Order: sequence, then C-alpha cells, then structure tokens
Amino acid sequence: MTHPPRKILVTSALPYANGSIHMGHMVEYIQTDIWVRFQKMRGHQCIYVCADDAHGTPIMLRAQNEGITPEELVARIGKEHLADFVAFGIGFDNYHSTHSDENRELAESIYAKLKANGHITSHTIEQAYDPEKEMFLPDRFVRGTCPKCKTDDQYGDNCEACGATYDPTDLINPVSAVSGATPIRKKSEHLFFKLADFQDMLSEWTRAGHLQPEVSNKLDEWLKDELREWDISRDAPYFGFEIPDALSLSGDKKYFYVWLDAPMGYFASFKKKPV
Repeated sequence: MTHPPRKILVTSALPYANGSIHMGHMVEYIQTDIWVRFQKMRGHQCIYVCADDAHGTPIMLRAQNEGITPEELVARIGKEHLADFVAFGIGFDNYHSTHSDENRELAESIYAKLKANGHITSHTIEQAYDPEKEMFLPDRFVRGTCPKCKTDDQYGDNCEACGATYDPTDLINPVSAVSGATPIRKKSEHLFFKLADFQDMLSEWTRAGHLQPEVSNKLDEWLKDELREWDISRDAPYFGFEIPDALSLSGDKKYFYVWLDAPMGYFASFKKKPV
C-alpha cells in the first residue's frame, strides 16, 4: 500500500550547554535518526532539527568559574556536542543554538503578541537572595531541610525523600549552593504568563486524539485544577535574552526565563536550516 508524501518535522530534546553528551543522551538521538532515515527512504520530506539549550543560571555560573564569558562557554560546548553527533552519524538537517538571533526574534515576537492580547501580567514576589553573590537564587541553588519530613540537604523546590513540593523560602536552615551563605528574602517584580487563559483550549486539544490516552490522562492531573500563572522573567545577573520593555517595571533589567526561550529553539533551528 502506497501513501502520498508527507511533510514531517522531527526534533529531539535540546541538550543543555553545560556539559558533555553522554550515552544516555545519545540513545534518543540515534533512535530518532533511524526513524528519520526510514521516513526519508519512504519518500517523505522529513526534516530533523535540534539545538543546544544555551541559557540559564548554571551556564552563567560555570562560565564565571572558568573565567570566560557565557558566550565563549556555549560556543565551545556547542562545537563539542556537534562533533559527538557527527561521530555517531546523527544526520540533523540543522543543529543550532537557543542563543541565536533567530531565537531572540521568535521569543520577543511571541512575548509581544501575548502581551498585546492581555496574557501577560506582573506581580511583586519574595525570593531567596544570596547576599554575598548579590543574586536571586533559582530553586535548585538553595538547599536545606525539608519543611515536611525534616530530611536534610534537599533542593529548594522539592524533597527527594518524601516527594513534597514547596517554595525555597519554606526550607528550614536554607543555604546558598553558590556561596554557602544563608539566603535572605528579597522582593522583586516579575512578569507572569496567564496560563489559565488557555486552559479550555489545552483541555480540548489533549482529548482530541492527538495524544496517547496515557499521556492525556497524565496531563489531566494538571488540567483538572486551574492552571497557575507562570513566572517568565529573571533578574540580573542572568545569561539569557533581555526582555525588551521590562525596564518599565522597576527600573531593573529583566531576562526571559530559559524555559520560555528554550522551546522556541526548535522553531529557530527549523528557520535557520539550509534551503
């Protein structure tokens, strides 16, 4: 039985530009590459794109420790990643980076459209702040005693012992994983995406036959309750894209949270692919 040619866009998870590719990573890319080659042999137009996930606090801190800029670090890691993929015969149609002009343009464009349609708001929130490094701490950079089960040395967002989730400010005896200092609480104004505006659409789409029933059931664990607003901004110092109009908030620079611009990286790599 023959099928008409299809247009298929394929991606794999973006590897984080903070370390080397290991065999666990490579399994996914090899499996995907086999599937893509099969589709191309069948006569389909199948395009395989990927990119380095190149923003965030861990990359900024590693670059500081190495005495180089984040740009130099992600460029070096990107070359290493691509060399490993080539050595394993992975046939990307394009391999890119989220730290690119294409990705900046997409992130800013999507943000501007969301804001124009009333889906962006702002709130002042209280966060853990390292007084020695003079920076707000991501959840994973605060460790302390779980407020639920009292297990020591747990992350600032969840306990690996009892599975509880919480805010870093709830930790008992918190410590900054960056400097070892005791974090203080400090307020800052942030931008939020009103995810609940799209709850009905997401509920309908996930039950419209696009997904396996098991995946739809898992997503229902979130969709059965009202979706919370999502913090999409970060304070300086931060390695990422500066939010164009965020200075109007409090006079401070704000940056897109890595989990906002990273998903755009797939589109950016597709946009950059050779014609």
